[in-house]
Amino acid sequence: MIARTHARRLPTLVARSLSTETAASSGPQPPPPPPPSQSKHSTAKPLSRTRLNPAPRPATPHRHQVLASLPPSFGRNQFLPVADSTRALLESIVAKFEAPIRYAFAYGSGVFEQDGYTTNNPASQDGPMLDFMFAVTHADHWHSINMHQFPGHYPLGARMLGSSFVAKVEEVPPGVWFNSMVTMDGVTIKYGVTTVDNLCSDLLNWKSLYLSGRMHKPIRIIKDDARVRLTQQVNLTSAVRTALLTLPDSFSERELFERIAGFSYGGDVRMLLPAENRGKVGNIVRKQAPQFKELYHRLVVALPGVHWPAYSATIQQDTTPHARAAHLRKLPSNLLTNVTGHYAGQSSLPSREADETVYWTKLAGDAGLPTVIEQELHRIVRYPSAVQTLKGVVSAGPAKSLRYSAQKVAKWWKGSGGGATKP
Repeated sequence: MIARTHARRLPTLVARSLSTETAASSGPQPPPPPPPSQSKHSTAKPLSRTRLNPAPRPATPHRHQVLASLPPSFGRNQFLPVADSTRALLESIVAKFEAPIRYAFAYGSGVFEQDGYTTNNPASQDGPMLDFMFAVTHADHWHSINMHQFPGHYPLGARMLGSSFVAKVEEVPPGVWFNSMVTMDGVTIKYGVTTVDNLCSDLLNWKSLYLSGRMHKPIRIIKDDARVRLTQQVNLTSAVRTALLTLPDSFSERELFERIAGFSYGGDVRMLLPAENRGKVGNIVRKQAPQFKELYHRLVVALPGVHWPAYSATIQQDTTPHARAAHLRKLPSNLLTNVTGHYAGQSSLPSREADETVYWTKLAGDAGLPTVIEQELHRIVRYPSAVQTLKGVVSAGPAKSLRYSAQKVAKWWKGSGGGATKP
C-alpha cells in the first residue's frame, strides 16, 4: 500500500521539483556525444574543411535536469495515433538526423487533417509542408553536427558565421531556430530547434506561449522524453484551467477546443499581416475534434466542479467565485503575474497579505476577469511572435523567406475568401 501511494505521488512530487532552465540536477551529467564518425558514410566523399563546411565543434557542457522515468500510463493522452504511412514517414525523417535529439514532435496540417486544403498529403504537389520541432540539450553542439551533415539546410550567412552564431540567434526569445523549405524523403519540411530547458520553461510558465501554444493542439510525438512529457501534462492542464475561466457555466466541447487552440494566435503579429490564414483555428478544430477530445477529456473531468460525460458534447462547470479561484491560483506563473498586476492597486480588492483566500475569491468573482485574461494572453504572445518573425529572415535567408512568405500570402488569400471557396 505504501509503495503504491508513493508511486501515485511520484509525478506530483517531480512536477513540484521542476523549475525553469536555471535549475540544475543533483549530480554530474554525462558529456554530450561526440560528432558522428565518418565511418558511417564510408562510401561518401568527405566534405572539405572550409568556412562553408566547418567541422563540428564540441559543446560547452552545462548542467541540466534528467528525469529517469515515469509510469508507463502517465500522459497517455499525449500519444495521438496517425496513419501508419504518416508515422513511418515522420520516423524516417527524424532518424536521418545524426545530431542527438532528446524530444521530437510533428504538428500541423501535414500530420493531422485541417480544413482549407485541397489535399493533406505532404507528398502531393499542393500538399502542406511537414512541420517538426526538436528539443536538444546543447544547441551549439547540435547545430555544429547538423551543419556538417546538412549544410544546405542553413543559409550562406549562417554557414559562414558557424554554429555558435546560430545558437546565439536561437537563444533570442522565444528560443527557436527554424530551418525551412527543406526537402527530405521526397517531401518539404520545416523544423525548429530549441533546448529542452527552454521548452520545459515555456510549458510550465507560459513565458512566450510560442512552444506551449503549439503543444496545446494535437501533435505527433516521435521521440519522447520523461521531463518534457511531465511538463506537457502541466501545460495541457493549464490550458484547460485558463479556458474554463473564460467560459460560462455551460458550453460545448467545440467552444472549449477553439478557445484553447486560439491562445497562441491571439496577439500574434502575423494575424495582422497577409501571412496567416485568418480562419485557422476553426479549420484546425473542425477536423481534429477527436484528437482534441483525446488530449483533454481526462484532464477536464479530473478537475473539481466540471461535468463532461464521455457521450456528451456539452460541458458544465461550477462558476462560483470559490470554484473559479481554485483555477485562477494555479495558472502559469507568467500569466498569473500579469493578471494580478492588472488588478494591483484597485481599492475594491482586499490586501492579498491580509487574507489570501478572500483576495483570490474576490478576484475570481470579478466580471471582467475573462477579458483581462484574454488581454494578458495577447500581451504574452505579441512580442515573441514579432521577434520570431524577424528571426525567420535570418534563419531562412532572403530567397527562402520570399518563397515562404509567398506561400503564406496565398494561404491568407484563400482563408480570407479571396481564393477558392472554403469547405
